[in-house]
Amino acid sequence: MNTNDEKMVILGGVPLHGEVKISGAKNSAVAVLVASILVKGKCVIENVPRVSDIYDLIGIIKSLGCEAGFVGDDVVEVDCTNIKTHVATGAAVRKIRASSYFMGALLGRLGRASVDLPGGCDFGVRPIDLHLKGFKALGAESDIEYGVVNIRADRLTGDTVYMDVVSVGATIDVMLAAVLADGMTVIDSAAKEPHVVDVANFLNSMGANIRGAGTDVIKIRGVKELHGGMFSVIPDQIEAGTFMIAAAATGGDVVVNNIIPKHMESLSAKLEEMGVGIDEYDEAIRVYVDKPELRRCNVKTQPYPGFPTDLQPQMLVLLTKAKGNSTMTENVWENRLQYVGELNRMGASITVEGGDMAIVEGGTPLTGAPVCAKDLRAGAAMVIAALMARGVTEIYNLKYIDRGYEDFEKKLKSLGAQITRRCVNPMPEVLKAAK
Repeated sequence: MNTNDEKMVILGGVPLHGEVKISGAKNSAVAVLVASILVKGKCVIENVPRVSDIYDLIGIIKSLGCEAGFVGDDVVEVDCTNIKTHVATGAAVRKIRASSYFMGALLGRLGRASVDLPGGCDFGVRPIDLHLKGFKALGAESDIEYGVVNIRADRLTGDTVYMDVVSVGATIDVMLAAVLADGMTVIDSAAKEPHVVDVANFLNSMGANIRGAGTDVIKIRGVKELHGGMFSVIPDQIEAGTFMIAAAATGGDVVVNNIIPKHMESLSAKLEEMGVGIDEYDEAIRVYVDKPELRRCNVKTQPYPGFPTDLQPQMLVLLTKAKGNSTMTENVWENRLQYVGELNRMGASITVEGGDMAIVEGGTPLTGAPVCAKDLRAGAAMVIAALMARGVTEIYNLKYIDRGYEDFEKKLKSLGAQITRRCVNPMPEVLKAAK
């Protein structure tokens, strides 16, 4: 059934308890799948989450004449040896942000790329000017015609690319274009997010020569071609953080397994500041609440290793439970606080100032209400709010949540959540305008 026709129904007030296993990182998997276009040979990619963004990308890759698909629970095989076209257009391309990676991958492999302007969650302008600037430094020309980005180069040659703003997408895209280019490419002021490192590790395992991923400067020495092989995607930092926050928000006790604790340091520090218990293990973190109330705190999103913007909505929900006033400042995306009205509908007292700062009056109990998921991470925030709230909450626009969380309800149910999916019949009038 189309998730537009479903709603999530949650009975709140139940603390989460138990253990949960985190899936592979969606943000890494989408980039690794597209990066496989550069490889002549079969890529076997493990720990890939079964979420809608992945299925959409597999469809796009197949439309290029490549072979791609799941061959196991979390294993995808991709073989782009006989890729047939440099054109990636259509509704699926326009639907997701990760389709921007087709620009760098197709340009690097074929010397040409024609790609529809990418989509994604609607919480601000997502320009591709840094991507195009990087391609130009490598010798490519580009234009945009009828919503299609056309990029071409007779020969790509390494050069220094300075990122005016730290950008994960542009860093990965330039890296993809540079892998098969002549000479050395240097990306200065590169993004350092874990999935940037993961993409570099994937490419290196297939024969690329990339050094410095995870630092401010990435150096790529071009190679003649890449060969096939196996690779396992890292655990999902954002899914892990979502469950950590959900455990704290419900006053529960949850062990979050199959994670890299270092990736969670900025979140763990804030949770401890609020009075949440954190026990760290080699590949797991236990989150528990053993105090009657949480302390207020102020949070600012920053590029990695700062607090992730993709955990901002979930964390804002938790701040409604803390005693006193807290602030959340969004420094990465504009308009990412547009979901605040949904939380206020549930009884939160949150004021947005200047478009990028939310002031939270903590200690205001949440109550069940019909709400909409405004984007992927805001949808997860609505789920956490519903788990905290008194009574029943209905969440609509589940297509956003399904973009990035594998078996979300199943995992929550295993922790004791009272949650089901039901057909929408009919949708409340108050939500029709919201959609």
